[in-house]
Amino acid sequence: MSNENATLHAEPRNETGRSAARLLRRSGGLPAVVYGDYSEPVALTVDTHEFERLMARIHAATTVISLEVEGTDSQQVLIREIQRHPFRSDFLHVDFLKIRAGQKIKIQVPVHLQGLAAGVELGGIMQQIRHELEVECVPTEIPSEITVDVSAMDIGDSIHIGDIDAGDIVILDDADLTICTCVQPTVIVEPEEEELEEGEEGELAEGEEGAEAEAGDGAAAGDGGEGGDSE
Repeated sequence: MSNENATLHAEPRNETGRSAARLLRRSGGLPAVVYGDYSEPVALTVDTHEFERLMARIHAATTVISLEVEGTDSQQVLIREIQRHPFRSDFLHVDFLKIRAGQKIKIQVPVHLQGLAAGVELGGIMQQIRHELEVECVPTEIPSEITVDVSAMDIGDSIHIGDIDAGDIVILDDADLTICTCVQPTVIVEPEEEELEEGEEGELAEGEEGAEAEAGDGAAAGDGGEGGDSE
């Protein structure tokens, strides 16, 4: 399934640098830049609240956005990088990549495992090896995710990239790479009852030896005491 286009408004930004960016963020703006399509990067400002609302409803990495820049024509872009504050969830900067309609692009798409594997119902464990795949397609055909049905998998089964039917979308990763596998759970071997009994007897034997040693020490101390009284 492809993402629907989204719209975001922006304004040209003349002042750049850290100080200008801080002032911009304090006033509710988010520094941005758009590049690609063989043109020079252009510094922009987007409204932080509008950007936050957009991020709450789209797949940021795979949604084509109509960037409405004041004074210019609408541009079709993808989000290439988002910078966030290291301790808070605040957005600090966003990079947009300009794209052409009909021109194929390469992009990372998330993998979603669908269904409950038969092997999991029998006690197996599903392990997802790859969470993203690199695909090549036109911007209008970018899927929000690649869905992999695992319901038929038994314990010991694996699904590889070559097993996926992605239609017109070309998956660029090696077809032999594993996406997921259903494995036998690790069995913890409990000590046998005989081993436990032997360990208990050994502990008792050590206790008895300790008691005998204490008795011997006491006898020796008693002998020494009697000798001292006689003197």
